[in-house]
Amino acid sequence: MGYRKTILANEQIYHIYNRGVARQNIFKEARDYLRLVELLDYYRFKKPPLRFSHFKRLNSVQKKEFWDKFMEKSQPLVEILSFCFMPNHIHLLLKQVKEKGISIFMANTLNSFSRYFNTSHKRVGPLFQANFKAVRIESDEQLVHVNRYIHLNPVTSYLVEFKKLGDYRWSSLPHFLGLCSTGFIVSSYILSHFKSGEGYRKFLFDQVDYQRKLQEIKHLIFDK
Repeated sequence: MGYRKTILANEQIYHIYNRGVARQNIFKEARDYLRLVELLDYYRFKKPPLRFSHFKRLNSVQKKEFWDKFMEKSQPLVEILSFCFMPNHIHLLLKQVKEKGISIFMANTLNSFSRYFNTSHKRVGPLFQANFKAVRIESDEQLVHVNRYIHLNPVTSYLVEFKKLGDYRWSSLPHFLGLCSTGFIVSSYILSHFKSGEGYRKFLFDQVDYQRKLQEIKHLIFDK
């Protein structure tokens, strides 16, 4: 495992990025995307007593009983501010809450997803690059622009048309736009910088300005 030059500190926010080995796709169908969304929710807490694969095999009554008891004692490792999943990579904005929280969360989440993906698609070997990338967010301006960069990824990668971005299911954008509720997303850090939801929408969909801004902050988005 390579050396990480970015220190992951408590109460700090980071842009986290990882992709498939050799840029290979890490999602093949809708259920793969959904599985990773579920894993974000599950492994954001410290030491779940069951692997997620075992939790999934419980019936609905058992799941509710388990989850209610777990939530009474659970301690979050991270807060998830936003995310976007692309065919061969993922973006997350995370705030570290517990010591080594991001590292533990990422290890648990990606290891579980890799086991699921390899089993489901009859595959062997590593799925993700060994080290995820992490860039610390140093200002409010950086925070809102990186959040926008993450949410615009499906457009800049030509997956969806700009006007249909709100329909892209595999990001936290529908939550930010009020189109659905994703319970584990902590959107207040970003939305507090806007007077209204419409203000955020305008900032996001500013077609004249957004490409220039993305270019300006590329050195803040990626760990070189």
